[in-house]
Amino acid sequence: MDRLTADRMFVQVVRTGSFSAAAAQAGVSPGQASKLVSRLETHLRIRLLTRTTRAISLTPEGEAYLVRITAILDQMDELDDSLRDAAANPSGLLRLTAPLTFGTVQLMPALNDFARAHPAVTLQVDFTDNIVSLAEQGVDLAIRAGPLRDSALIGRKLGVMRIQIVAAPDYLAARGTPQQPGDLHDHDIVTDLNFAQPDEWQLMDGTRRVTLTLPGRLRFSNAEACVSATIAGLGITRVPDFISAPAVRDGRLAQLFPAMTPQQIPIMAITPTGRHMPTRVRLLVDFLRDRWGPDHKWDD
Repeated sequence: MDRLTADRMFVQVVRTGSFSAAAAQAGVSPGQASKLVSRLETHLRIRLLTRTTRAISLTPEGEAYLVRITAILDQMDELDDSLRDAAANPSGLLRLTAPLTFGTVQLMPALNDFARAHPAVTLQVDFTDNIVSLAEQGVDLAIRAGPLRDSALIGRKLGVMRIQIVAAPDYLAARGTPQQPGDLHDHDIVTDLNFAQPDEWQLMDGTRRVTLTLPGRLRFSNAEACVSATIAGLGITRVPDFISAPAVRDGRLAQLFPAMTPQQIPIMAITPTGRHMPTRVRLLVDFLRDRWGPDHKWDD
């Protein structure tokens, strides 16, 4: 027996004064309505209604039960309404963490738009390149680059970033443009230390992987700093396109070997496993996934 359906039918029968009227409102037959109330009486082991050929009336037990169950059903309806309202108008604290450079350059504009769209949501953001323990720190969401490596977490792909090798046009005019990967050995290198192996550059020559060891004189743990030094004509750098693409678009940088640098790094939304995802978190994940789909251009 569906207890909730039976309780609602009982209340509706009392309010309408007949099984046929209650059945019509519920979209069932009068026989089904009668069976629901009879099963409820059997379950409770009491008679709730006195039935005659002309009318129905409440028994003393039915009157007492009606008062209690009506209050319970009203509370359940209020809960449903509040949850629907929360889904449509999310509120509360949303704690997230994101890498420093990606977070300030690309995530912040998205968070600004999200904050405007959901004014009741409070955002607390930790921009750090350290891997934060979501469970220990009470973090709802982490934005990270690279595939998910922890089975205790849940990852959802938001988009991709691509690796670009870039140099300033003035630098190339003075030093020459590399025609093949090996030519990079003859150039000044600006190293992004955020890579797992910052001095090893990998390119694809058809199906053949080419690995070059290119230690740089200028070494920064920040992709923005690498791009800044490269725009200043101090060498060639390898960085994610979310930071270099705008400068390539406006001509401050030129991309080298675009066909040989197809590497794509997923941008992931990481949440703790075994925990219900609050509406505000789900909405932000969906918002970012729509914004940063696989075809997103970081120079927009």
